[in-house]
Amino acid sequence: MPSFRATIQITGLRPGHAPEEVMDMAVAAVGAAHVVEANQLDIVSGVPRITVRFMVEATEYDAENQSARNAAVSMAHGINTVATTGALRIARRSAGKWLPL
Repeated sequence: MPSFRATIQITGLRPGHAPEEVMDMAVAAVGAAHVVEANQLDIVSGVPRITVRFMVEATEYDAENQSARNAAVSMAHGINTVATTGALRIARRSAGKWLPL
């Protein structure tokens, strides 16, 4: 099964929400349709960034990519209910490298 990752900047929390809700929401949104392999929080230039790695059911290359895009957009929408966000990036693992979609 192909592996993908979605990365998004977290620019703030919405009132009444705890920081851990952001990752919980991200994992739940992606995990609703795909197997989540890993997740992590990084601070890049002072800005929190979360990454969720997940697998997509193997089908046809373009369909796999579209499924990954859909999962990433769902993740962003879910996160936006508890936090404000910045740039969303999606990448596919290919020959040991992460290639942007």
